[in-house]
Amino acid sequence: MIEILRRYSLITLLLIFNFTVSADTIPLKPITDKAKAAQTSKESSDHQETVIMKWWKLLLDLPLIAVLNKQSDDIYEPTFSEQSKFKAPKYIIGIHPLHNPKRLFEVYGPIVDYVKVNLPEADFTLEASRNYEEFDRKLYSGHFDFAMPNPYQTINSLKHGYRVFGKMADDDDFRGIILVRRDSGINTIADLKGKAVSYPAPTALAATMMTQYYLHTHGIDINHDIENRYVGSQESSIINVLRGHVAAGATWPVPWKTFSNENPLLAAQLEVKWQSEPLQNNGWVVRKDVPMEVANKFATLLFNLDRHQQGLKMLARIPVTRFEPANDDSYGPVQAFIATFIKTVRPLE
Repeated sequence: MIEILRRYSLITLLLIFNFTVSADTIPLKPITDKAKAAQTSKESSDHQETVIMKWWKLLLDLPLIAVLNKQSDDIYEPTFSEQSKFKAPKYIIGIHPLHNPKRLFEVYGPIVDYVKVNLPEADFTLEASRNYEEFDRKLYSGHFDFAMPNPYQTINSLKHGYRVFGKMADDDDFRGIILVRRDSGINTIADLKGKAVSYPAPTALAATMMTQYYLHTHGIDINHDIENRYVGSQESSIINVLRGHVAAGATWPVPWKTFSNENPLLAAQLEVKWQSEPLQNNGWVVRKDVPMEVANKFATLLFNLDRHQQGLKMLARIPVTRFEPANDDSYGPVQAFIATFIKTVRPLE
């Protein structure tokens, strides 16, 4: 199209120029000398022929000009190698709010970076959630491609297009623990009556449901005997009891170990007063429409972290000894516990 426009533009210029040249040859005064007029007419004709021939040659050269112009334009067009044209599919990884977002990126970011390096045909992004409610909304809407929910969220995710492919090991660590200040004067569970207890969120399995079930089976009516405060995260639950805002705070061993290692002087002011029985640890789920090849490679990288020094350092930050294979059936005991909890303690939304 550009070449056609150039050609017609030049033709138009030629016509205008030819008209102008012709106009210039018209004498302004009468010429009486016929010979002189004939000579002038001949010179004018020769001049017009010369100009027309020049323009005609220029028109014949238009294809060459167009090619040269195209080559010139090509210099400014970006060129891409085959590798740069390839765009790896993106996958979002969600971790339930074990920690505040900053801490979660510090702990799980290196693992996601490791997976990205060793699985270059896919692009992985770690996404934190501000609280359990936000994480639940993302998980149950299928926003995450891969996710590590708590066991309650894991069994719920099965109804929203996910399947279980792995889990955290160290099931003995997946239990609820109840912290009190060493100077609180609370010695028996009955001492909690009429007082406030903090939890991360209503749907936190170990830190909330399992500790509430423990209190229920040890004589506390959690709906009437105590005030339940859901404070948003594991760290918040610990801090609330440390500052004396509540009489006791519920969490589970992993965040408690992390807090103790990073804040030994503060942790020394608290003690684990009671703990529940364990259940299966946090699960790893993948949305069912994620290609099986990608899911399998992702799982293999996770399950082999404990086999090299770099991976062991990553796991130590969590802390957990390893990730291991699992499937939907692995969480049967969790489903049974949830059914008992709803029946005897309180309903779940």
